[in-house]
Amino acid sequence: MPEANAAIYDVVVVGAGAAGVGVAITLKHAGVDNFVVLERHTVGASFAAWPSETCFITPSFATNSVGMLDLNSIAIGISPAFSLEVEHPSGDAYASLLELVARHFELPVREHTDVTSIAKVGDTFRIDTAGQTLQARHVIWAAGEFQYPRRRGFAGSQHCRHTATIASYESLEGDEFVVIGGYESGIDAAFHLARRGRKVRLFDAGCPWASERSDPSIALSTFSLERTREDRFQEYVELFPDTRITAVAAFDGGYHVTAADGRQYRTSVPPLLAGGFEGSHRLVSDLFEQREDGFPLLNEHDESTIVPGMFLCGPTVRHDNHVFCFIYKFRQRFAVVAKKIARSLGLPADELEEYRKWGMYLDDLSCCGEECVC
Repeated sequence: MPEANAAIYDVVVVGAGAAGVGVAITLKHAGVDNFVVLERHTVGASFAAWPSETCFITPSFATNSVGMLDLNSIAIGISPAFSLEVEHPSGDAYASLLELVARHFELPVREHTDVTSIAKVGDTFRIDTAGQTLQARHVIWAAGEFQYPRRRGFAGSQHCRHTATIASYESLEGDEFVVIGGYESGIDAAFHLARRGRKVRLFDAGCPWASERSDPSIALSTFSLERTREDRFQEYVELFPDTRITAVAAFDGGYHVTAADGRQYRTSVPPLLAGGFEGSHRLVSDLFEQREDGFPLLNEHDESTIVPGMFLCGPTVRHDNHVFCFIYKFRQRFAVVAKKIARSLGLPADELEEYRKWGMYLDDLSCCGEECVC
């Protein structure tokens, strides 16, 4: 239990990835100083855990001089393209940038602090960690999703290896692979294996590489589509659209992969599962109502509808059919959260109006959902 005279933070931010660091900077700009960022590993740890070959599908470009933010920036004045001198940063590179940004803004980050539970007691939150208990008036959950891969979905999925657990595709043994899941992670895996001359059979329940939608939250990004047209990909990767996998079974010398139509495929190495992520929000599911799709139900401030003062930031934010799964999307909600918290603390938060000029303050969702016409 916390001590009776323990200091109470105005805000505790959980997670020091792109969302946690970004919203912490926004809190400072809103005039909130009494806060702390808790990170169970190190700043940017989820990005550092990416396969070494994996890079951002969204391109970085230093467009600040004309009043536009780099797509992969989390704060005004920051450009990964400028700092890292690459268009598509690797996970390691982006993690190093987040560390640099956290130091530059002098964010109060506590690394190696694992949050074990959060509960609201009266008007304050009790945040239990492995080492101590903190109190706060508000909590922002920004723990992300990469460290929580979705490993279930069909019988025998435990025989598969999730792509989020792969350190490097070059280190994988075998000449022929099965990849289950044809969205970004699946295409990324197939691309890097094909570049090394490995045969790949890629299965997806739909056909994301032929979608007519323009939103990369739903269809494949242009970056991934370009990859599928490269010679090596065409030569070494066989695509199986509309082929839902229902089971994987181990046998002596390999694995049987069974599709919904009864067809079976053999592979001598564990199938690679690119089935997305459960997300960390499930760890605080008792503090949020759930939408029909399982994501937290949020009010217009990205706040819990049942526990006032509990906020969500990052790729699991959803509103109606709008999916904020990319940095350039979810960063637009930082100011919405920070302003609500600042106002509740009696702060004007006037500086946040500058965020609108930079496309960093999206509080009117009626403009969202437009498709490209050509």
